[in-house]
Amino acid sequence: MNNFSIYFKIGFDHIANIGALDHLLFMAALTLRYQFSDWKKLLVLITAFTIGHTITLGFSVLNVIDFSKQWIEFLIPLTIAITAFSNLFDKGKAYKSRFPIIYWVAIFFGLIHGLGFSNDLKMIIGNNGLVIKLLAANLGIETAQIIFVIILLLIQLICTHLLKTNKREYLVFVSGVILGIALYIAALRKPF
Repeated sequence: MNNFSIYFKIGFDHIANIGALDHLLFMAALTLRYQFSDWKKLLVLITAFTIGHTITLGFSVLNVIDFSKQWIEFLIPLTIAITAFSNLFDKGKAYKSRFPIIYWVAIFFGLIHGLGFSNDLKMIIGNNGLVIKLLAANLGIETAQIIFVIILLLIQLICTHLLKTNKREYLVFVSGVILGIALYIAALRKPF
């Protein structure tokens, strides 16, 4: 296995495991407002998050920035809670701008999540071929996120079309569950 596939797998596995619950909850909260017909918007949104994630991951691995792991681990569930809470007020209106605020929020929250993964990645990445390793890890992350989002959209489709659950009620219920879990995780991780 070459370096690219090793680091792609590391990035993929970072998302595709139960230990990534906070990341999966964030992806779920971020994508709940969308349907399959919104796939282009959703792809841009997920990529915006990955861009933020990539920026701080790279800067942290290069030791340009360094933040307290305790604070980052506390802030991550807060980003989930904020995203889930904002879903409770979503009225399903179409965004008028090409890049609505949700994309900028996704980038900003991606910056925080990238710092969380950087602590783990710093230990294994080394300095040789750093750009390729970071690119591979981030492509692995993006691939796992897209697969997870497709699964979420399928579940939503089953619930809202086959089981005839009201879309708004589905959004509010699932967002409420995610909000509760995120606040619980934040309380467990509070650094003060």
